[in-house]
Amino acid sequence: MDNKTLLEKLNSLSIEEKIGQLIQLTGDFFEGDMDTVVTGPLKKLGLNTDYNIYNTGFILNITNPEKIIRLQTDYLEKSVHKIPLLFMADIIYGYRTIFPIPIAQACSWNYEEIENAASIAAQECYDEGIHVTFSPMVDMVRDPRWGRVMESPGEDTLLAKKYAQSVVLGIQGSNLESTAVPANKIAACVKHFAAYGAPVAGREYNAVDLSEHALREYYLPGYQAAIEAGAKLVMTAFNTLNGIPATGNEWLNRDVLRQEMNFDGVLISDYAAIEELIMHGYAEDEASAARLALLAGVDVDMKTAVYANQLKDVISDNSYMLELLNEAVYRVLKLKNDLGLFEDPYRGLQEIVKRSTSSILSDEHKQAALSLAEESVVLLKNENNVLPLSKETKVALMGPYAEENSTLGMWAIKGEQTDTINLKTGLLQLVGSDNLSVCRGSYLLPPDARETFDKYADKLAVETGSEEVLLQEAIRNANEAEVIVLALGESIYQSGEGGSRTNPTLPEPQLRLLHELSLLGKRIVLIVYSGRPLILTDVAGKVDAIVQAWYPGTMGGEALANILYGEVNPSGKLAMTFPRSVGQIPVYYNELNTGRPNLKENGSYRFASRYIDEVNEPLYPFGYGLSYTSFEYSLLTVSQKEMKTNESVDIRISVSNTGTYAGKETIQLYIRDKFASVARPVKELKDFKKVFLQSGETTIVEFSVDEDMLKFYGREMEYKSEPGEFEVYIGSSSQDILLSFSFTLLPEDKHE
Repeated sequence: MDNKTLLEKLNSLSIEEKIGQLIQLTGDFFEGDMDTVVTGPLKKLGLNTDYNIYNTGFILNITNPEKIIRLQTDYLEKSVHKIPLLFMADIIYGYRTIFPIPIAQACSWNYEEIENAASIAAQECYDEGIHVTFSPMVDMVRDPRWGRVMESPGEDTLLAKKYAQSVVLGIQGSNLESTAVPANKIAACVKHFAAYGAPVAGREYNAVDLSEHALREYYLPGYQAAIEAGAKLVMTAFNTLNGIPATGNEWLNRDVLRQEMNFDGVLISDYAAIEELIMHGYAEDEASAARLALLAGVDVDMKTAVYANQLKDVISDNSYMLELLNEAVYRVLKLKNDLGLFEDPYRGLQEIVKRSTSSILSDEHKQAALSLAEESVVLLKNENNVLPLSKETKVALMGPYAEENSTLGMWAIKGEQTDTINLKTGLLQLVGSDNLSVCRGSYLLPPDARETFDKYADKLAVETGSEEVLLQEAIRNANEAEVIVLALGESIYQSGEGGSRTNPTLPEPQLRLLHELSLLGKRIVLIVYSGRPLILTDVAGKVDAIVQAWYPGTMGGEALANILYGEVNPSGKLAMTFPRSVGQIPVYYNELNTGRPNLKENGSYRFASRYIDEVNEPLYPFGYGLSYTSFEYSLLTVSQKEMKTNESVDIRISVSNTGTYAGKETIQLYIRDKFASVARPVKELKDFKKVFLQSGETTIVEFSVDEDMLKFYGREMEYKSEPGEFEVYIGSSSQDILLSFSFTLLPEDKHE
């Protein structure tokens, strides 16, 4: 449909029909007769009884293709203007083929595989009739207490940008010359705008208090990258930002998002966020909430009655508000047009169902999930090279995650545990049962933990049997083995939305098991399942190796088995810092320097920026991750030490695999701006290269530093570079710097 026809469609709608296009409901509104709907979902949501559900624009979380076809057909028969419904769902890191959680994916530093994972998720969504997914989440986070770390790309701005771009291109396709979403792709919705990952104290839905400088420098670039990659939708955040709720923040959504970031797509609220403007104390009532949200540019009301009940009165005799309404409806119609819904309201779904041609859980998809899981695992400790294991080694596998299939993470809403390869199955597939014993060893959570999980309590496994009996079985198995593989972790319901924790450690029953096993003198390999960096300081001293598995997805058990036995060399690098203690939080690599840095040459000087009861350094820094082999960086060459703004500094280094295993290494390039008009971080990641090398192989790795890498936001929020000295650090993590040099950016008047 061309733009002229689209505008004609818009102008043909009544006010009520226009408002309906901005409403998102669930499928139960369209089931049963109208009397049932009025007394059921309509009443529950608080919609006025005269609301015509056949004006509605969006349906949430219907993922059954036959049901989608039935609802769409019924809707089109009963609606006046035949504007198709648009079906949306939370498909964050896989539909039925579940990939590692996003924080794990970010640890792969492999954005081709991340894009492929998103592409596969989109394909499976397309095959099931979904039109929009609420992904990617690009909220940068520095506080592991926050539950939604699991959905985040971590603490670094560059990684957030790359993750955002890769996921959007995977979901929507890479043809940015056309606004049309191609077949086999769906529309991406980047979230949560803005700075949702920086709540005070890491507590879910809490206020965010950030300087405009920090917001622009660190938090906004991820969203900008998603928009530049073509994201069709943006979702508002639940939080207040500097005192104003994001969903009612006109400066944030109109001035920054629309004007500065050039976003012209659909802005949708998060779940009930418009109604929650009242609880924030920002809106007096529903009418005020509707007015403030529309003024702020929010196009779609997710799952409240506010727009449906109030917008007609809000725009009454107000030409400006009517103009805003028309703009919002136009954006919704354009999205539906870009998805091809006016030509085919089913987007090929009828043919897919008829021919049974769904790609869900295909071998190709599972292989991709396996590969990304292998790249996402991070080896944190490997004392005396206890890993990789020999297939002849007698192993005792134990812990609550030894046979656990619930390793998909909280947001795998269509993932099935029955499709999951758990750790036991993965090991049996690889090495058989002759040298492997398996037991549980402990409860996953304390018996009283169910009380803290609210509606998710019924999803927790009911622990049976005596803890002492479980422990004694574990000790017996351990005594008969050479190596203990201990699979521990937090419950998937301890992370994710609503999963903030004041003390993100392993649960107490598991710590007791680890303590008892550590007294046996056996080598212990710890596998950690979690949705965030846990505090492992005490744990690390009791084990020989630590493998950070995260929630690794459908193929996680096979991936971990391959890593434990050396079929695959681990190559993951941390996308988020692991603190030593809660008191260090938030701790991140690119902090600002202070006037009194804690310099080593000052020893224990009191009046420095340090703790008196803890070191400043984290347990495991950003960018860190071990390998079964070793790499040597050498032969640094630099094209020039003085650079004009229209030039670049070209860098070459030699990287050699000096160990006995083939493996991948991620070479990281950091820059420090030594002197500037505002204080700059001690270092910032500006580029990286991930290379594969056979044992004994050497390769040349090249980087190019240009002016864009040196830009920052100044005192007046101007984005610029400043002349002066810059230090470049190249290493295997943010702390393990192996090569360095400095160069000068010349002022404009020194250019020839």
